[in-house]
Amino acid sequence: MPFSMSRYLKFRQGMQKRIGSLRAKAEESLDVAVDVMMEERVDGFFRVEQGLEEVLRSLAEIEEELDAVRDLSGAMRLESRLEFVEDRWDEFDSEIRERPRRRRKRLNLADIFKAASGGSGALSDYSGSGIHSAMDAYAVLGVEFGSSLAEVTAAFRSKAKLLHPDANNGDRSAEPELRRILEAYQFLKEYLSLSNIDPLRPPDRPYQPFE
Repeated sequence: MPFSMSRYLKFRQGMQKRIGSLRAKAEESLDVAVDVMMEERVDGFFRVEQGLEEVLRSLAEIEEELDAVRDLSGAMRLESRLEFVEDRWDEFDSEIRERPRRRRKRLNLADIFKAASGGSGALSDYSGSGIHSAMDAYAVLGVEFGSSLAEVTAAFRSKAKLLHPDANNGDRSAEPELRRILEAYQFLKEYLSLSNIDPLRPPDRPYQPFE
């Protein structure tokens, strides 16, 4: 599916911010590695140095390929590559600083639903529903790629209220879809926070707080 120009620009803006942020982190990691690894972990230093240099090269390649992205599938492939590079940086940085690797936060469905919609019913076991990229998450919530966290939150609350058993006479048949939108919401909360994305609103649409 081809991108509109506005959607492409939002995608490009978000990717460039992530690339710039990760490039700065990788360069900082190299500096720290020199300070903390050269004396006692010199063998590990050379391996980590090589890995971080590969991270920086990959970022340059991804940045160049942004110009060629014109459709949804291309954007998803490029975003997946960037997520892989982000994970690689975290692996090396963790070794340098001798800290546990960061893990994606898992969602407590009962707590997040209660906070978002005021519901009180807990849902049964959550196992995830295959949200692997921001593109997936935006599509599940039915909002345009690049939408702000406020817009994402509003879409999530609206869908959650319609799907929750309390709104359907106790019918729990919509639980799989409810789990799916919850995962999409959680993914985008983290994604937007890490990417530092704050998409611009169209000039003809004033800001309206959702809280």
